[in-house]
Amino acid sequence: MSQRNTLVRSLHDLGLAAWFGGTLMGAVGLNGAAAKAQDPTERLRLSSIGWGRWAPVELAAIVTHGIGGVGLILGNTGRLAVQGEARSNTIVKLGFTALAGTATLYSAFLGTRIAKHANEGAEGVTEPGATTSKELAGVQRQQKLLQWTLPLLTGVLVVLAAQQGEQQRPAAGFVKRTVDSVLHR
Repeated sequence: MSQRNTLVRSLHDLGLAAWFGGTLMGAVGLNGAAAKAQDPTERLRLSSIGWGRWAPVELAAIVTHGIGGVGLILGNTGRLAVQGEARSNTIVKLGFTALAGTATLYSAFLGTRIAKHANEGAEGVTEPGATTSKELAGVQRQQKLLQWTLPLLTGVLVVLAAQQGEQQRPAAGFVKRTVDSVLHR
């Protein structure tokens, strides 16, 4: 029997979509556009303003995704108890969610440190310039890694969510049971 979890699945998926899309757009669009500012001191300032404006939306996306995820787990406890593949996927997804959440928090922390050094200027948000201090350059190197790690981690979560959706398809189970019953008569 198929059980619908439309509301919690929507919260889960929409939150994850915003989280993934925001991290990718920020790395490519926001950081890329800020790097084109004529004044090197404006590059970090403009990026910091953009990321600061996005932070509450990203937090809401992560919370929404989390509420949806918890709702899906609670709504599928019976299936998780008997379906090892779904249980394994859920455990892996929880691990990747924790990694992505931790990386997001650390990236935000680095972003506040970058903002404090905005007056030093830089080639880009994650690329030091001639007037960049060693401290800022170190923070930028870490942020450069995280700006690509976050879309990767959240992208993995999108794939794992799609896999879970496929595991829940009732037609596949019905067809398999029907074929098995015909073949084993």
